[in-house]
Amino acid sequence: MNILLTGGAGFIGSNLAKTFINIPRISKVTVIDNFSTGFRQNLAEIISHPKFTLIEGDITDVEICRRAMQGIDLVSHQAALGSVPRSIHDPIATNNANINGTLNIFTAAKEAGVKRIVYAASSSTYGDSESLPKVEDIIGKPLSPYAVTKYVMELYADVFAKTYNMEFIGLRYFNVFGPHQSPKGAYAAVIPLFMDAVLNHEPPTINGDGSYSRDFTYVQNVVQANLKALFTENTEAVNQVYNTAFGESTTLLQLFNHIKSIAGSDLQPAFGAFRKGDIPHSLANIDKSKKLLAYDPAISVKEGLKIAFDWYTQNRSFYQ
Repeated sequence: MNILLTGGAGFIGSNLAKTFINIPRISKVTVIDNFSTGFRQNLAEIISHPKFTLIEGDITDVEICRRAMQGIDLVSHQAALGSVPRSIHDPIATNNANINGTLNIFTAAKEAGVKRIVYAASSSTYGDSESLPKVEDIIGKPLSPYAVTKYVMELYADVFAKTYNMEFIGLRYFNVFGPHQSPKGAYAAVIPLFMDAVLNHEPPTINGDGSYSRDFTYVQNVVQANLKALFTENTEAVNQVYNTAFGESTTLLQLFNHIKSIAGSDLQPAFGAFRKGDIPHSLANIDKSKKLLAYDPAISVKEGLKIAFDWYTQNRSFYQ
């Protein structure tokens, strides 16, 4: 099978790309990326592999999407402009990449006869819903432009499935972390920021008082969910969205203390203002993904933090 992976030079995308290369039933892995947030060095291990093809291009260009889709059997759609703060700062760019780009990919896949697309949805879709843990069919109103775009992706997937007889599976990611997640840039995620700060012996800043909590999810659990979704033969599992998480809540202060313990550090954090668009708490119910996709997240938050910290320690200059 030939697979097209959008956003394959990004954090999650590059972890998927390296996994796809080593799956015998996948004969060709084509990555499309514009390197706006991805890094070439994320693909360094596989760039010369005979099964690998890189297309440097932007999914907002529908003709590039159409060319990339030729001969493709499956699509893993990871490309997006992430970050709630980025979307608040520049909603037009976020909309263009996440909605227009997604529509281009879905349309090109439809025209090329691609049967199944697995796409990166987001826990931000739950918006202002206060119910915990989060269950797939109970959502609130979006709290950021990013959340709006991710919900629209789900709506387009549902319409395309019904209108064009295609198969879609959306995976609502919850705060994914792990190797190849850059600590650099204005919109870096909290775990690489904390780890980079500890490695540099600098106190990190926690947004708020540290009581906000998240369902932090190690990236290999997310890779597993993608593989289950791409290859499931359970007809009941398709044209659905699933929480993709570990199913455990960790506050930001607990998170920092875990990292401190791993590093043997005595740093104390600074505390800043709460961020616009942030929800206080996020925790996933993963019963649906366990039942229909046979998803079984194997790596806990603490285990994942240890693996990630070892990676950052060994790759201090990776994003310099």
